[in-house]
Amino acid sequence: MIREQRNSRGPNRDQRTNRRIRAREVRVVGSDGSQLGVMTIEAALERSRTEGLDLVEVSPMAKPPVCKIMDYGKFKYEEKKKASDAKRTQVVIQLKEVKLRPKTEEHDYEFKVRNTRRFIEEGNKAKVVIQFRGREITHKELGSAILDDVVKDLKDVAVAEQMPRMEGRQMFMILAPTPKVAQKARELARQAAAAARKSSPPSQKKPHPEGGHHPAADGASTAPVDADDTGSDDADDDTGDEQDTATPPTTT
Repeated sequence: MIREQRNSRGPNRDQRTNRRIRAREVRVVGSDGSQLGVMTIEAALERSRTEGLDLVEVSPMAKPPVCKIMDYGKFKYEEKKKASDAKRTQVVIQLKEVKLRPKTEEHDYEFKVRNTRRFIEEGNKAKVVIQFRGREITHKELGSAILDDVVKDLKDVAVAEQMPRMEGRQMFMILAPTPKVAQKARELARQAAAAARKSSPPSQKKPHPEGGHHPAADGASTAPVDADDTGSDDADDDTGDEQDTATPPTTT
């Protein structure tokens, strides 16, 4: 039976290096990407030692296996750094719940719309909820009118991801940033990550366990920014409350 040959695009955590490579013959790729041809494992190891680098098995399923001469410790360090940078620039999207009433006063409505605008400009989503009490439920058109006003007041930064719908005694809709606003939020996150890298002290480097002379560094993670808001006091206890609910992150 002929096994399917898979070419790996690059080193992975389970790959063999140097004396851990089991094949007797390997196809060698030089540190500059040049094809050095098929040679014995001893000859390949000698070639890598001459350059002061490692021999890394990058395609073990090939016949013969493909190995590349590289600085393995440096490669692992750069891969970890890339993963750390990606985590820093990741935009954590949150869902903010904004509660209104059919008879919400104008100043409270404006306050909540301003906070919702700011939250959406940060790249997050908003769940706008109209709470009905008692016989207010018979006037659903009042809730629909308020939601229409919210959409109009935020049309320059948000779009309705989920149109108004009823759930029990509540009517709600979900707003999401426009593509332009979402892109700007991602760019601001990248700039903040770059500033954090410049201001943070250099990471302590650790020797690579394989070669003992290569640098490696632990990646750092950045916790999402706290997006809690302070709402205005309202005459009704249930009118002015706003709640933040974290949702799983997404690659914007």
